[in-house]
Amino acid sequence: MSTKSFIHDNFLLENKYAEELYHNYSKIQPIIDYHNHLSPQHIADNTVFDNITKVWINGDHYKWRAMRTLGVNEQFITGNGSDKEKFLNWAKTVPYTMRNPLYHWTHLELARYFGITELLNEKSAERIYEEASAKVNSAEYSTQNLLRKVNASYVCTTEDPIDTLEHHQKLAKSDFEIKVGTAFRPDKAILINNDGYNAYVDTLGQVSGIEISTYADLCAALRNRIEFFNQNDCKICDHGLDQIYFENYTESEVVAIFKKKRENGTLSNEEALKFQSAILVYLCETYHEFGWVQQFHLGALRNNNARMHRILGPDTGWDSIGDYPQAQKLSAFLNALDSNDKLTKTIIYNLNPADNEVMATMIGNFNDGSVKGKVQFGSGWWFLDQKDGMIKQMNALSNMGLISCFVGMLTDSRSFLSFPRHEYFRRILCNLLGDEIQRGELPNDMEWIGKMVADISYFNAKEYFNL
Repeated sequence: MSTKSFIHDNFLLENKYAEELYHNYSKIQPIIDYHNHLSPQHIADNTVFDNITKVWINGDHYKWRAMRTLGVNEQFITGNGSDKEKFLNWAKTVPYTMRNPLYHWTHLELARYFGITELLNEKSAERIYEEASAKVNSAEYSTQNLLRKVNASYVCTTEDPIDTLEHHQKLAKSDFEIKVGTAFRPDKAILINNDGYNAYVDTLGQVSGIEISTYADLCAALRNRIEFFNQNDCKICDHGLDQIYFENYTESEVVAIFKKKRENGTLSNEEALKFQSAILVYLCETYHEFGWVQQFHLGALRNNNARMHRILGPDTGWDSIGDYPQAQKLSAFLNALDSNDKLTKTIIYNLNPADNEVMATMIGNFNDGSVKGKVQFGSGWWFLDQKDGMIKQMNALSNMGLISCFVGMLTDSRSFLSFPRHEYFRRILCNLLGDEIQRGELPNDMEWIGKMVADISYFNAKEYFNL
């Protein structure tokens, strides 16, 4: 095979069954990207980017980590190097990313968006930079057209409770046919020991029109924002936590803890956990009332490099997998909500592969027959959204639950060029099933298995999110 055909029609599909499942049942389905971090302003403004670096490298901490590992100076990663210099340094890095998912993603994205099938390296860098930049800097590659190119039907961005949602409102009034939703992300209201917590609560009070002096005021302000998001067609929330919090607490304790914080007192770890447990339960009971889907991204150990965090801030490539205990608190938390019949649809994403089977069995404890796949084990996330991680997640889910009810893939990305990750997932799914058909572990029933593939690719999410 020549290097120019590395990305071809049957990429990752190892037999005829995998090929049939992908091409006839999965590839044709639209994309529902129910969790990402795209800029709604860029979508609403239908932004056209100046060059390939601005849409492809800027903000992508996956690429940044790889470049740093190779020894690329920060000037050409997040610094004041020119956009072209940053691209050339990324191109130099790409051949060294073999066996990292970045190698596959890079060439899938070049092929799908730009029709470029040449391998990216130092030799091809100048040529590919000029060709891709010329295309990007045209109306055909505006943000809305980029979403059209991948056959997206729904994308859901992620916003803080203080967000005005002005860009979502603009989109709702526009003639853009792809639905753009938002997810409510209240982490800053939960994590009471974070720097700047009181300043954030002050802002939340201003936005909600409620002066927040007491814990009851905080709950009222958050409910106010949930109502506002709901009025703007939000039906999804998300939480990025190291683990679920569930400490025993009394109302009087939580009231006193919040008062102490508002008076700039120093909270113990136990006090913070009691507060975080209480506010999380309050939020989740409110989500149930509004019929939302709640998501929990668990297990990241963030901002490990204190020096670089001071220089560059969060979300710049200094996070890793954490090894937190998960099972007992998660079980108690879900049980507390379920015991009061206030457990809404729930997706749990796991970052530590050692906990895959924990999560796969945990969801079965709270699937009560009221809704198909009510509690979901979410797709391989962050460090696990690669071939090995996705296969392990799907195997755990298959062995201990029903993969046929799975709501499938999402990008969780800040990049408008990341949507081929859906294709990557779909190819891996089809190859996994196709291999088992060939080995006789699954029947050669393409009608039924094809339906299952189509459901996981699209229809399960469409039903689950009521789209």
